[in-house]
Amino acid sequence: MSDYDVIVIGAGPGGYVSAIRASQLGLKVAIIDKQWMGGVCLNVGCIPSKSLLKNAELAHTLRDRADEFGISFTDLKLDYGKAVARSRQVSDRLTKGVGFLMKKNKVDVYMGTAKLLAKDRVQVTDAEGKVQEFTTKNIIIATGSYSISLPGITVDGKHVLSYKEAILQTTLPESAIIIGGGAIGVEFSTVWSSFGAKVTLVEMLPNILPLEDEEVSKELAKQYKRRGITVMTGTKVQSVQATDKGVVVKVSTEAGEQTLEAEQALMAIGFKPNTANLGLDTVGVKLTERGFVDVDDRMATNVPGIWAIGDVTGKLLLAHVASNQGIICAENIAGVDTITLDYRMMPRTTFSNPQVASFGLTEAQAKAAGYEIKVGRFNFMANGKALGLGEGVGFAKIITDVKYGEILGAHMIGPEVSELLPELTLAQRMELTAEEISRNVHSHPTLSEVILEAAHDAEGHLIHA
Repeated sequence: MSDYDVIVIGAGPGGYVSAIRASQLGLKVAIIDKQWMGGVCLNVGCIPSKSLLKNAELAHTLRDRADEFGISFTDLKLDYGKAVARSRQVSDRLTKGVGFLMKKNKVDVYMGTAKLLAKDRVQVTDAEGKVQEFTTKNIIIATGSYSISLPGITVDGKHVLSYKEAILQTTLPESAIIIGGGAIGVEFSTVWSSFGAKVTLVEMLPNILPLEDEEVSKELAKQYKRRGITVMTGTKVQSVQATDKGVVVKVSTEAGEQTLEAEQALMAIGFKPNTANLGLDTVGVKLTERGFVDVDDRMATNVPGIWAIGDVTGKLLLAHVASNQGIICAENIAGVDTITLDYRMMPRTTFSNPQVASFGLTEAQAKAAGYEIKVGRFNFMANGKALGLGEGVGFAKIITDVKYGEILGAHMIGPEVSELLPELTLAQRMELTAEEISRNVHSHPTLSEVILEAAHDAEGHLIHA
């Protein structure tokens, strides 16, 4: 008999959720991680960064907007080290919570490096070199991904950072060049600039947040420039050289080459899957051209009994997607009813200031796909709650199909739009239309009325504009 029904390799948001769900379904489960319960997300990613962003919001208000709110002082002191310490406390609390959930759900935990010896056998080597082997009916690969650098550029952890060093360091750089205008790049731009650092954000593509709706990306760039962040799009990094005082970054633009200098540079250009030294080649697991683990809609690989979820699959590198993949995977293993995921319609959020939230097709994508579309739009500047908060920047827009009224996507930039997105994704999943959203009564005054008004606009009867 096997030691386990399921062994999960990786204890991030995909792995630990999958382990819990498998145990709930009556399976005997173990989970293995070489470093952290909760993975990158809880320890050096999603969670501590949101803590830092809250501190950054307060810092920005006090530094740049105090008079607007009737606040005055003579000697403002911002302690970045304490902000980082608070973020570590938040992270530690949630990490301990994951450990508690493993005990509560009777999931055995092994801390160490895992390797597949066969499709039903896993080896674990702990930090002291102790080796154990376990047999199992199913293996779930949930090993996540790691940040990458540009060729020829070395991340030294002092002058040239990855997100991990950036989120753990307790000192604020006086100046920083952030290479990569995706979610990590813009979030660190928000944090560091709010505390007073001089930030330059460099993106190779024409827009920051290049996967978002173009109008949203341009609005964020405009707001960042107002905050004093230098935004350089269409800019290619040629080299990054560490010096005694900091970094020298050479870039090329349409106007020619430039040399930038700062105390630190942050590499935020993307991720690759953690598939090395797992033994996947030993058991014949197929990888995609980009090196991710190839899975079907059930999260199954080409090898029976081996499954994969989360970043390592390359589907959509987001924690909430990994968690949902984990649940679906466990349910498929247990043979109970489950669903499949439409990755186009997964919610996407960036916790910049202002926030960005979206799902589905952009206007350009919808038109390219052959849809005749209607776009409903409403600005936060006309929303009473947003004005009361002093956060009137941004807008929400809903894209619908003219023929059937189907919601094809939504794109928002503004205050707390990450919290407004679920109404729209639920509506899309339940095949509701913009008209039905417009008939749903929204409390007043709330930010959610922006969605209501955008739905009214999509139906041709906008009320408050």
